[in-house]
Amino acid sequence: MSDDKQAWPSKSDWQRKYDATRVRDVPFETMSGVPVDPVYGDAPLPGQYPFTRGLHAAGYRSRLWTMRMFAGFGTAEDTNARFKEILRNGGMGLSTAFDMPTLMGYDSDSPWALGEVGRAGVAVDTLRDMEDLYADIDLGTVSTSMTINGPAAALLAMYIAVGEQGGVAKADLAGTIQNDILKEYQAQKEYIYPPRPSMRIVTDMIRYTSAEMPKWHPVSISGYHIREAGSTAAQELAFTLANGFAYVEAALAEGQDVNQFGRRLSFFFNAHSDFFEEIGKFRAARRIWARWMKERFGATDERAMMCRFHTQTAGVSLTAQQPENNIARVAIQALSAALGGTQSLHTDSFDEALALPTEKAARIALRTQQVVAHETGVTNVADPLGGAPYVEWMTDEMERQAEAVFAHLDELGNGSILEGVYAGIDNGYFVGEIADAAYRFEREINNDQRIIVGVNEFTDGNEDDETNLLRIDHSVEELQRKRLEAVKQERDSAAVEASLAAIRTAAADPTVNLMPPIIDAVKTYATEEEISNAMRDVFGTYVEQAIV
Repeated sequence: MSDDKQAWPSKSDWQRKYDATRVRDVPFETMSGVPVDPVYGDAPLPGQYPFTRGLHAAGYRSRLWTMRMFAGFGTAEDTNARFKEILRNGGMGLSTAFDMPTLMGYDSDSPWALGEVGRAGVAVDTLRDMEDLYADIDLGTVSTSMTINGPAAALLAMYIAVGEQGGVAKADLAGTIQNDILKEYQAQKEYIYPPRPSMRIVTDMIRYTSAEMPKWHPVSISGYHIREAGSTAAQELAFTLANGFAYVEAALAEGQDVNQFGRRLSFFFNAHSDFFEEIGKFRAARRIWARWMKERFGATDERAMMCRFHTQTAGVSLTAQQPENNIARVAIQALSAALGGTQSLHTDSFDEALALPTEKAARIALRTQQVVAHETGVTNVADPLGGAPYVEWMTDEMERQAEAVFAHLDELGNGSILEGVYAGIDNGYFVGEIADAAYRFEREINNDQRIIVGVNEFTDGNEDDETNLLRIDHSVEELQRKRLEAVKQERDSAAVEASLAAIRTAAADPTVNLMPPIIDAVKTYATEEEISNAMRDVFGTYVEQAIV
C-alpha cells in the first residue's frame, strides 16, 4: 500500500489547523530564552494524514500527554487510597491493575484464587468492590483505564453501574478498557473462552460503547504484553496492528460503521530502551494504521484513521540488581514515548522488579514524567525529531518489517487478516516468533554480547542493595473472602439467578448484544465468576494446543 505523496496536505493546511488550536499558556522558548517555532520541516506535518509526525497540529503545545499511573493491590480500599495519592501528586488519569483471579474470571473464594488474592493487583469480585475502588472519585472528571481482557465485559458493566450511582451517565464516562483478547492467545495467556466467541464479546462491546458511550475506548489493542513476552520492536508493532485490523474486520462483518467505531479504537505500546528504535516504532504505527484504515477498510473520517495510543515503560527492562538504575532506564524510555507522540503514559517504578511499587517509588515514577514534560523542552515543538535521517530511516524500516508480517497473515487467511490471525494462533506462529526473539535476546545477555548494567557488567555494589518493599499481608485474602460472603448473603439470590439465565440466553443467540444483560447482572451483585461461568456454559473454555 502506498499513498501519492503529491496528494498530501500543504503547510498552509497545517497552519489553519494550528491557528484553530488553543495552546497552553506557557512560553515556548528554550531555557536561554530563545523562541522556537511550533513545527519544523515540510509537509506532511503533525495533524496531517498519514499522521507519521503526530495526530495534532500543535503537538504537546495544545495539551500534554495524560500522565496515567498504573495502580492496584490488596483490597479495593487499599487501591482507592493509592488512586487518591496519585491524583494529589498531579496524575491526570487512573489505570487499574487487577489481581490474577480477577483477570482469569475467578472470585476470591475460588480454589483457583488461593494465595493470589490482591497480590499482583486489586481483587474485584462484585459491584461492591467496584464501588469501594472508586469511592469519592468523580468519574465525570477523571478518565480511567482498566487492564482486563477475558472478563472485560463484566468489569465495564460494574464501572457503568458505579458511574450511575454517582450521577454520571454512561455517555459521560471517559476511559479505556483493554479488552484485547487476541494478544492473550499470542503472549499473555489470560484468556477464558475460545477465540471466536471471545471476538463476539469484543465486537458486542464495540457496538455497545459506540452507540452509548461516545467518550469510551472499548478496546486498547495491546502490543505491550507482546513485547514483555520477548518480541522485537518490529514484531510488537506488526502483531499489534494486525490484531487491530482483525478487530476492524470483525466489526465490519457485523455491519458496523468504520467511521464510527474506528474513532474509539486505541492502542497500548511498550517503550523499551533502544531509544531511536522505539521512536521509529511509534511513528510507523500511526502511518501504517492511517493508511490501512483508509485504503483497506474504507475509512473516510480522519478521526477513524488516527492511531491513538497509551505507552508504558518496559517492565521487562527493570532489574532486581541495583534497582535505582531503573529510574534512569524509565526516564529514557519515557522520553522516547514523548518524542514518539504518545497520548498517555505510565512510568514504571524502580522497585517493580522486586514487588508492587511503594508509594515513594510510584511518586518518583510520576515525577519522572513531570520532569520530561516541564523541564526538557521537548513539548515546545511537535515531532522535534521529524526529518532526522536516522529517525526517518528507522520509521521506514519498522514499517517495512511490519508489512512483511501483514503479507504473511493475509496469505494465511486467504485475503483476511482476521482469519490469518486465527490461523497464526492455531499453528503457533505468534508464540513461535516471540519465543525465538526472546531466546536470541537472552542468549546475547548470557554471552555478554549485550550489556545490561548491573546484571552482566558493572556489578560492583549489587550485594549492598537494600530496598523497602510493599508487602501484601496474607490477611487481605481472608478479608476479601469475608467481604464476598457478606455480599452473597445480602443480595437477592433469585434476581441473581434470573440475570445469569438471561446472560446464557443472550450468549446462545449471536444476534443479541451481551452488554445489557451483563449490566443487569452486576446490578444484582452477581459475581465476576458467576457471570464468566454463565458464558463458559455456552462458549466453553480455551486450552492452548502444544506446538512441537
